[in-house]
Amino acid sequence: MAKTLILTTFLLLTRIISCSADFDNVDCLDILQDVFPFVRVYRNGTIVRYLPEDFVEPSPDGDPKTGVRSKDVIIDEARNVSARIFLPADIPQPWKKLPVLIYYHGGGFTTGSPFSTTYTNYVSSIVAKGNVIAVSVSYRLAPEFKQPIGYEDAWIAIKWVFSHAPSNGWKGTEPWLQNYADFGRAFVGGDSAGGNIAHNTVMHAGLEKESGVVLEGLFLNCPNFWGSTRIGREEGMPDDVVMRNNLWLLVYPNVPATFDYPAINPSLDPNIHSLGAKKLFVYVAGEDILRDRGYLYVDTLKESLWNGSIKFFEVEGEGHVFDITNPDSDKARKMLEEVVSFVNGGNAI
Repeated sequence: MAKTLILTTFLLLTRIISCSADFDNVDCLDILQDVFPFVRVYRNGTIVRYLPEDFVEPSPDGDPKTGVRSKDVIIDEARNVSARIFLPADIPQPWKKLPVLIYYHGGGFTTGSPFSTTYTNYVSSIVAKGNVIAVSVSYRLAPEFKQPIGYEDAWIAIKWVFSHAPSNGWKGTEPWLQNYADFGRAFVGGDSAGGNIAHNTVMHAGLEKESGVVLEGLFLNCPNFWGSTRIGREEGMPDDVVMRNNLWLLVYPNVPATFDYPAINPSLDPNIHSLGAKKLFVYVAGEDILRDRGYLYVDTLKESLWNGSIKFFEVEGEGHVFDITNPDSDKARKMLEEVVSFVNGGNAI
C-alpha cells in the first residue's frame, strides 16, 4: 500500500504531459511560462518537464553494490509527503546508534526525487561511507504546488523524523529510526533548491525551539539563493539571470518582496542569527552563477550574532552541483569525503 502510493504520487508529479501534434490546437501552443531546462507551462494547464526522473526500487535487504539498505515510507498521506530511508547493511557496532541525516534533493523546486537513480545513488554513497542513517525527503513540486508548500512539506518531514527522538517522547513508530538513529547527532543537507529548502528548514527549527528539532549541523551544496540586486559573476551572465528570475516567479509567484524575501535571499533576513544548527558546511562551484550567493550567505552569518562554526569551499572550474551530475569525477569524490567527514568524521568507514 505504502509503496504503491509513493510510486503513484511520484509518477503524477514527474510525468511529461505532451501536447498534441495538432498545430490547430491554439491553446496547447500558447505557452504561459517556459523556464528551460526545468519546466514549460501552457495556458491550457499542460505542463512539460524537461528533466523527468526515473524511479528505482528500494533495497530493504541491502544493495550488494552499495552495501546500503533502503525503504520507502509515507510521512503524511494527505499531503503526499514521503521519504526514502537509507541504512548501512552492515553496522560494525550495532549497539552504537548512528548520526541522522535529513536530505532535501535539488531540481529547481520543479523536478527531482529521492526515489530516482541520481539521488538514491548519491544518498547511498553518503550512508555507505559515513556510516549514518539518512532520510531523503520527497516534497511536493512546483508549478503544481507553489511555495511555500515545499517548505511546509520539508518541515512536516523533519518533524516526523524527530518524532522518534527522546525529546519528543519516542512517539514515532518507524523501526529503523527507533533502533539506529542518534538524535544527538542530527544533520540536514541539500543541493541547489534542496539547499535552499534545507536552510529554511533549519531556520524554522531555530525560530521554533519548542518543536524539539535540535540539529548539530547543516550542509549546503550550491544552494539556490537569489536576490534583486546583481552581485559577482551574475553581472556577466544575463541569460542565466533571466532564467533564475523566471524560475522564482514560477515557483513562488506571490512571495512578498519578490527576490529579496528572506526565504530566497537570506542575506536580508533579520533573524539569520537564529539558524538552528551548531555548525555549517557550504560549498560552491566556481563556474556556477549561484557561487557568489554562497559567499554572501556565509559572510552574512559570520557578521551576524550566530555563534556556530563554518566550513566553506569553492571548487574551481566546476559547474552547478557538479558532484550530483558527475559523481565519479575526482572533485566529486573529494567533496563526498568532505560531506562524510562533516556528518560523521569520527565514525566514517
